[in-house]
Amino acid sequence: MTGLVFVVDDDADHLAAATDLIEAGGHDAQGFASAAEALAALDTADPGVILTDLRMPGMDGFGLIAALRERGGDHPVIVMTGHGDVAQAVRAIREGAEDFLEKPYDADHLLHVLDRTLKARATRAELARLRAGMEPEILGDSPGIAALRARIAALAPLDVDIVVTGPTGSGKELVARALHAASPRHAGRYVALNCAALPEALFEAEVFGHAAGAFPGATADRPGKLELASGGTLVLDEIEAMPLALQAKLLRALQERKVERLGENRLRPLDLRVVVISKADLKAMSYEGTFRPDLFYRLAGAEIATLPLSDMGADISLLFAHFAASAAARHGRPAPEIDFATRRALSRRAWPGNVRELKAAAERFALGIDTAEAAATRAITGDTLADRLLDFEAREIRAALESCRGNTERAAELLGLPRRTLNDKMKRLGITA
Repeated sequence: MTGLVFVVDDDADHLAAATDLIEAGGHDAQGFASAAEALAALDTADPGVILTDLRMPGMDGFGLIAALRERGGDHPVIVMTGHGDVAQAVRAIREGAEDFLEKPYDADHLLHVLDRTLKARATRAELARLRAGMEPEILGDSPGIAALRARIAALAPLDVDIVVTGPTGSGKELVARALHAASPRHAGRYVALNCAALPEALFEAEVFGHAAGAFPGATADRPGKLELASGGTLVLDEIEAMPLALQAKLLRALQERKVERLGENRLRPLDLRVVVISKADLKAMSYEGTFRPDLFYRLAGAEIATLPLSDMGADISLLFAHFAASAAARHGRPAPEIDFATRRALSRRAWPGNVRELKAAAERFALGIDTAEAAATRAITGDTLADRLLDFEAREIRAALESCRGNTERAAELLGLPRRTLNDKMKRLGITA
């Protein structure tokens, strides 16, 4: 594991030698001739570990440990002691130091101690993050949600690109954030790009970056999304909207893990995971020639499918209550009560807008804009006749499927529809047998 290391020592020769050694070991090192200088630098930098001499004029290593303790935060300290001064090192550990090194130390041993300390800090940070609830929440107890969480947990630690598909509003971006949060890259950037919202003329510069003078208006060098996400996760939303010509260039960058900015003859290394979000069937598009097959197979190291809300059963009420309580808390209102009749009505609605529609309904209910009955029965996407007809149609299809125990052929006969028409309507409304 690599990281930034502060080295503090009043011996200029040893300071230079130590920083050179640490940088040769793959870390970034910043040297300071005094503890006061290192403390001041903490206002603008966050070292993964501080390596300090114990005996220094002015503020010594003990003083630095005490000052760090007063500042709070989590900056582990490794102290360096002279030969035969182990008692002082033990005292430093009792006062908060993580480890100690006795001069003269072996270079490999120093790097080993740094690596161990950086990993220990990363583990503490991860535990604190989980306890604070910073990870994206994927709520629910239904078998479908449990399977989705298990799939995320299995894939998140693996350094493979992932395609996330599912109907609109079904939480695909939440899955992408959960993958990033549970991955070894969680400390890196989460960079998202909506491919459908970006004009084609700006696409290449936005994704790959550009050099100064590459085109009119390019007054300075600018990294693209690929570079910005290096060390973390790049999320490409609605990638099906990416022009085919740029798909070829993206494929090359991902295969080589290198990117060339517009107007620059230089390859820059990339270290990132790509998560693709799409409501379209990318595999089918690749067969039709509207999406590059080689790019699809390069991206689809693994696939995750999100569920339509209609598949979540009792979780619908759970999610509604969660969203309503969150909205009420944001606006300083008491969490509204949701009675049995409302929960039952919520579970019977079709929710063609999936979780996004449910969240909007819950927020309107929490703020008193809608009654419980309206939240459970009315299409939140609008009050038009088309909205109401759509909601009515979805309820009738669900009722027919329920009475036919999921047999779509019999349900089609009951509804007086061709089976293919029923299947098309079910797909459009996010209904499964």
